[in-house]
Amino acid sequence: MSRRAAPGVSPFGVPQRRAIHDPNESAFSRFLREQILAPENLPGNISIVTAVAVFFGGIAAVRTWGELMIPA
Repeated sequence: MSRRAAPGVSPFGVPQRRAIHDPNESAFSRFLREQILAPENLPGNISIVTAVAVFFGGIAAVRTWGELMIPA
């Protein structure tokens, strides 16, 4: 006989989140809550922020110290 899953657990073993439905919430706040600050999306969002920071840091470094890279 097979066991039943505990309530609130999906068949894939990932706990299901309860949806918060606030009728006064704006579309922007819903986007922030569901896509940016959601725990399941944080690792991807952190890697995107890291990549953007490295990109702009490289641009700033080349603009600041770019003349040192040119052989004299």
